[in-house]
Amino acid sequence: MADYPAPASTNSTTESRQPPATGALVAYILFGIAALVGFAGHGFLSVVGIVGVILAYVSRGDSRGTWVESHLTWLIRTFWWSLLWNVLGGLVVLGTLFLGYPIAWVIWVATAIWVIYRVVRGFLLFNDRRPIPSV
Repeated sequence: MADYPAPASTNSTTESRQPPATGALVAYILFGIAALVGFAGHGFLSVVGIVGVILAYVSRGDSRGTWVESHLTWLIRTFWWSLLWNVLGGLVVLGTLFLGYPIAWVIWVATAIWVIYRVVRGFLLFNDRRPIPSV
């Protein structure tokens, strides 16, 4: 019987691993769409935003230890903080009914502007293949 050498492993720990950036890119696109919808009062509560955050959660596991992980964490936190502020605006409307609309509108517009800022800032860093600082 002939002895054959074992095949070389392609999973070398000395190689630098390429992060799976496609999931993060698609999540940024979905979050950008959801952020623009935010001016209409729905924001990340739309189906697009929910799909974006699910994609970010799913993609984060594959990107552990890479610069892409910080972007996915950034987007996930943006989603949850946006949800909190949108719910707070809704509670203001329910609490004071007619007087609450102007206050809620300010909260929702400020949230939408904040989300657009985070999506744009994050995408610019993503495009440069740089992690989000201090995440």
